Amino acid sequence: MPVTTTVTDTMEARAKDVEIRRERVHRLVDEMHEGELETVETLVEFVHERGDPVRRKLLNAPYDDEPVTPDEEEAVREAWEAVKAGDVHTMEEVKRELGL
Repeated sequence: MPVTTTVTDTMEARAKDVEIRRERVHRLVDEMHEGELETVETLVEFVHERGDPVRRKLLNAPYDDEPVTPDEEEAVREAWEAVKAGDVHTMEEVKRELGL
């Protein structure tokens, strides 16, 4: 009888592999000498930031030191009120409106 692998089987195997790797990384960090922790922390932060291009861009963006204007404050307040009132559009609606 042929062995078949389902998508669920594959997902479960991958989740188990990730769990094992996380546990191993935690164990290795727990066993490290305190003098090594700063180096490992720097490496993990680098890998974490490198993996998310949006996060990387935000972290490297220049600080916006211009004060918020009263008009901007009002626009933000109105936007939050619209969200609370349910006056929002789904991504599908926006794509359809833009012809995407």
